[in-house]
Amino acid sequence: MAAIKEYRFDARLTEEQKTLIQRAADLEGRTMTDFVLHSAEVAAQRTLEERAMLVLTARESEAFVEVLMDPAPPSRGLVKAAKRYKRVMGLE
Repeated sequence: MAAIKEYRFDARLTEEQKTLIQRAADLEGRTMTDFVLHSAEVAAQRTLEERAMLVLTARESEAFVEVLMDPAPPSRGLVKAAKRYKRVMGLE
């Protein structure tokens, strides 16, 4: 089994920040350290996911607009499925 490295992270807080974070940690039944690390990890994941979507959207935007402006005709399977849906839903 590979050794797990642990790294330190130090931060300076105002008394108000410490009190606020400690109260929230207590409500969740966590230590202050666990609460801060968990909250930071969740925020980091959310930020990375949001940025990945923005990068993908920016990179693919031209192709996306082209497809919207000039869509491919529906396949036979899609036409068949749409007809069946309308029949089942009583929309014919």
